[in-house]
Amino acid sequence: MNYRTLGTTGIKVSEISLGCWTLGGLNWVDGTPNGWANVDEKEVAEAIDYAIDHGVNHFDNADVYGNGRAERMLARILGKRTKSVVIATKVGWFKGTAEHAYDPLHIRHQCEQSLKNLRRDYIDLYYFHHGNFGENDRYLDDAVEMIYRLKDGGKIRAIGQSAYSTEDFLRLLPRVKPDVLQSHENILDERLVADGTPVRRLLEERKMSFVAFGPLEQGLLLGKYSSKNPPKFEPGDHRANAQRFSPENIAKLEPKIERLRSRFGAGTEELARVALQYMLHYQVVAAVIPGFRNLQQVKVNLRGADRPLTDEEFNYVRSLFQNLSSPRQ
Repeated sequence: MNYRTLGTTGIKVSEISLGCWTLGGLNWVDGTPNGWANVDEKEVAEAIDYAIDHGVNHFDNADVYGNGRAERMLARILGKRTKSVVIATKVGWFKGTAEHAYDPLHIRHQCEQSLKNLRRDYIDLYYFHHGNFGENDRYLDDAVEMIYRLKDGGKIRAIGQSAYSTEDFLRLLPRVKPDVLQSHENILDERLVADGTPVRRLLEERKMSFVAFGPLEQGLLLGKYSSKNPPKFEPGDHRANAQRFSPENIAKLEPKIERLRSRFGAGTEELARVALQYMLHYQVVAAVIPGFRNLQQVKVNLRGADRPLTDEEFNYVRSLFQNLSSPRQ
């Protein structure tokens, strides 16, 4: 496993790390599905044990994943190992009884609750989970002041900003001054880290790192689904009714996936290697954080950990998907 440093923080993370959203299981936030199909904790434990044994040292979580369930499950499985790994978590989607999830008192409360859930004295990387700080950024200045107070008090080591658009990042970076950015980014969706983009320039100018979630496009880049038999998801699973899982979208992807199989190999491991190493080809990307629910998925994700793409392979993949994108909803 190779490692990269998060910006100027000195925190080193495994290039292939793990996202913990699935650990929260089925969930709703304000009546909106926000979860995944429930997981088996024993299977998750096997997966995490294997990951750590093979060099993974960075786990990405959030207070809203199962409304605390994912943080608590991760802590139970890690046990005494919790201080030997890098744990990121986030605040922003779960507002509890606050008017807004970025109310500064709520941020402080959620930070303390996450620390309790994770059984830790500090959080390595604490993210604002999205870019909505209220009307006219009403909560922004107070939220930023609070997160820096938490950092100064030793509750967090580094500050992250997760967002979903170039506009949000350009608006927020001068005021948040984060160490790390996080967003959805993969072969089908290179809005942020590709050469010449505004966010890429800021990452380089400010010496920040980028963490890419959704690098496998939730299994679509693994050829996991068929347009002739599209997947169905349970209530509470955020993928239910998502357009990216429609027969039409899967049908557009299928010939591209077949081209990848012909070039790189038919196995799921080879497709995972292509998708993950494609994002890691960008040096500003410190880590990719594919999700997982069992040992086999982690094995697939890690099989190509030490096999980066050549420039020629990278350019082949880029040209193959150049005019294809995936719906965000």
